[in-house]
Amino acid sequence: MTNDVHITPEGLEAVRSELHELTTVKRPAIVAKIKAAREFGDLSENFEYHAAKNEQGMMEARVRELEAIVKNHVLIKTTKGSGEVAMGSTVRFAEDGEGEETYRIVGPAEADPKAGRVSYESALGKALIGHRVGEEVEIKTPNSSYRVRIVGVD
Repeated sequence: MTNDVHITPEGLEAVRSELHELTTVKRPAIVAKIKAAREFGDLSENFEYHAAKNEQGMMEARVRELEAIVKNHVLIKTTKGSGEVAMGSTVRFAEDGEGEETYRIVGPAEADPKAGRVSYESALGKALIGHRVGEEVEIKTPNSSYRVRIVGVD
């Protein structure tokens, strides 16, 4: 089984930046919080200590996740001008009677639909990949389906 993490160059830079922030700024701050909380005495009823330890655990889990992305990344190379939707493409499409929507097809590690980035593993991403401008594509979701027309691929 492969652990490859498909990610755009911009997404990888954002991951590296977050990892740097967590390990150089937030980690020492949490260690200082834990040290200060220990000085309050009895740890069994010390809320500040338990809250800081919980924060540390969540942060360390995120650090491990980011380190795995950096270690196992595979850059998504965008092919300019092919006119076909692929990983890394920015796609503009319209649904009947609706306005245009724009999404970039990215890897799951950087998907954020609210920010205009959808995973190639999502229903939308799977449906759009391989199609061209002017084509009508059916998007199948777990509960229904709908059709969109691709109006642009960058």
